[in-house]
Amino acid sequence: MKINKKYEQILFTFFMALGMSCLISFFMMAVNFGFNSMLLEKWLRAWPMAFALAFPSAYFLPKGIRKVMKKITFVESD
Repeated sequence: MKINKKYEQILFTFFMALGMSCLISFFMMAVNFGFNSMLLEKWLRAWPMAFALAFPSAYFLPKGIRKVMKKITFVESD
C-alpha cells in the first residue's frame, strides 16, 4: 500500500491513538468492573468514546505543548 508522505503524521497519530485508547480503556474497564462476562461488551462500548477523545487530543495537544516548551529555558545543573 502506498500513501502520500504528507499523510504520514496524521496516520501515525491515528494509529497511536487507536492503540493507546484500546489498551488504556481495556485496562480501566478491567480495573473498574473486574474480569467478568460483561467486560468485553462494556469495553467495546467504551473504546470508541475513548478513541474519539484520544485522536484529537493526540493531534492537537503536541502543538500547544511545543509552544509552551519553547518558553521554558533549560539549563545544565552543576
